Amino acid sequence: MESGQTREASLAEIALVFLKLGTVAFGGPAAHLAMMEEEFVRRRGWITHEQFLDRLATANLIPGPSSTEVAIFIGQFKRGWRGLIVAGACFIIPAALIVTAIAWAYVQFGSLPRAQHVLYAIKPVVVAVIIQALGRLSRTGIRTVLLGVTAALAALLNFAGLSPVLVLVFAGALAAASFATRGRLLSVGFLATPKFGVAAILAVTAGVWPVGLWRLFLAFLKIGSVVFGSGYVLLAFLQAEFVRHLHWLTNKQLLDAVAVGQFTPGPLFTTATFIGYIVAGWRGAIAATVGIFLPGFILVAVSGPIIPRLRRSPVFAAALDGVVAGSLALMAVVAWQLGKVSILNWTTLAIFGVSLILLLRFRVNSAWLVLTSAILGLFLQ
Repeated sequence: MESGQTREASLAEIALVFLKLGTVAFGGPAAHLAMMEEEFVRRRGWITHEQFLDRLATANLIPGPSSTEVAIFIGQFKRGWRGLIVAGACFIIPAALIVTAIAWAYVQFGSLPRAQHVLYAIKPVVVAVIIQALGRLSRTGIRTVLLGVTAALAALLNFAGLSPVLVLVFAGALAAASFATRGRLLSVGFLATPKFGVAAILAVTAGVWPVGLWRLFLAFLKIGSVVFGSGYVLLAFLQAEFVRHLHWLTNKQLLDAVAVGQFTPGPLFTTATFIGYIVAGWRGAIAATVGIFLPGFILVAVSGPIIPRLRRSPVFAAALDGVVAGSLALMAVVAWQLGKVSILNWTTLAIFGVSLILLLRFRVNSAWLVLTSAILGLFLQ
C-alpha cells in the first residue's frame, strides 16, 4: 500500500547519495537493490518497504537495467521529474566515468587491468548484503502463505530454466487468480506499454552527431528498449548487433567489455560505455551510454504515476503482490548462484561470515564493507 510516513529529501541529498552508491555498488542488480533498501528504507526513511517493493516489481516488468530503474523511481517519488533525472544520472555517471578510464587504458595498452583479486574479496560481501536485504524485504513482501508458496514456485521455475520475465508473469497471474477465485470476479485490465514520442529527441540528436555516432546511439537505444534479464542476456544482444551485424567488435573485445561491466561498480549496462569508447572514443562512450539508459528514464517517467492507481484495484494489487514475491525469489536465486562461485575456501567463507555478522548484528553500512573488502583484496594479492 502507498502509505506510511517518509522523510523529505532535497535534490542535493539525492545527488550525493546516488553518487556514492554509483561509486561503491559492486555486485550486480541484486546487490545494488540490497544497498538501496538499506540506504533509503532503513537508514534514511525516504520510502517505505511497501513502496520500495512496488517499484522493484514494476522495474522488473519493464525493459532495461532493473536496479537503475529503481534508483530512477526513488528519485521520481521524492522530487518528481527533477529527482528522476538527478537520481538516475548520479547513479550512472560514476560507473560510466570509471569504465571510460578503463576503456582508455584498454585502447592504449590492449588489455584489461587485473581486477580478479578485488572481486575475490568483494563477492562474499555482496552475498551477505543480498541475504540481509532479503530478510528485511521478505517480512513485507511475503506476508501470507499464498505469497510464500508463490515465491517458492517462482524460485523453482527459475532454477528449472524459465526466464525471469516469465517467472514474474507467472507469479503475478497466480496471485491475481487466487484472489479472483475467492468470490470476487472482477474484470482485469492490462497495463500496456505506451508509444513514446522520442522522434523529436532522435531528430535533434541526428543534427548534432555524425552518422557513425548516430548509428551507435540508435543501436544502443534499440537494445535498451528491449533487453530484459541479466548481463548474459545483454551479451547475446551485443554479440548479434556489434560482432555479427555491424562487425565493429571482435568476440574478444565484446567479452572484455562485459567483464568490465561485471567488475566495476554501478549498472552492468555501462558495458555500453566501454564499447562506445572502443568504437568512437569519448563521444562514442557518451552516445552509447545515453542510448542504452534513455529508455529506462522514459519508461519510469510513464509508469511511475500509474503505480498508486494499480494499488487501488484489488486484482492488480494482488497481481503486484505476486510479482513482488517473484522478484524476491529471483533475488534469492541470484544469491545462491553467486554464493556458489564466490565462497570457495576458508578465506572467502570468513569474509562472508564476518560481513554477515557486521550487517545483522552491528548494522554496519554495506558501502564501508565493500570498500574495506576491496582494499583487503589488494593485500591478498
